[in-house]
Amino acid sequence: MRIACVGYRKWALNIYDRLAESTSHVFLIFRSKSQFNLDILSGFSPDLVLFYGWSWLVSEYLLRQYVCLMLHPSPLPRYRGGSPIQNQIIAGEVNSKVSLFVMNNDLDAGDLVGQKDLSLEGTLSEIFQRIEDAGVQLTCDLFEHGLQRVPQDHSAATYCKRRIPRDSEITPHELATQPASYLYNKIRMLADPYPNAFIATADSRKLMITSAYIAD
Repeated sequence: MRIACVGYRKWALNIYDRLAESTSHVFLIFRSKSQFNLDILSGFSPDLVLFYGWSWLVSEYLLRQYVCLMLHPSPLPRYRGGSPIQNQIIAGEVNSKVSLFVMNNDLDAGDLVGQKDLSLEGTLSEIFQRIEDAGVQLTCDLFEHGLQRVPQDHSAATYCKRRIPRDSEITPHELATQPASYLYNKIRMLADPYPNAFIATADSRKLMITSAYIAD
């Protein structure tokens, strides 16, 4: 097969590189939004287009013209939308899934192709590595068994909003009302490359917090 890959997140690009190195398929990899070129994509004539971890709308033309697949780190149909890792961690989720699905015009609502278990314990780098491993497995399963589509149960769908930098503040209210586990999760879910957790200080500055542990 001829497979076009579009991405920018490190874990997504790692998936693409591992697939290109370990399979006999022909790959074209776009490594950033600015590098993506529709003319080059069309000239490549892909059988599949992968948009793993992509954050922007994909045109209806592409969705009609090609089979476009997205990788989303949540147990779809739950946690559709932006910042799924952070929104699950702050909600106290421990066991999640990596979902591979066919893209359509609705947000994270296309037919599922496969799902793999994902633990949300540990550091973000450990979670990213698990997402990467699951993404390689799911894609290799697709190569081996073909496109097996299962409609999502839309009645069970939940949605989350993309987090923005000001959401990273640990507020005085949170310090006064939330348990240590909540604050620990908020700090670890906002490790690099995300906007780090911070406390606003009296001199209008930010005290950035990049790691934490819970002590008795």
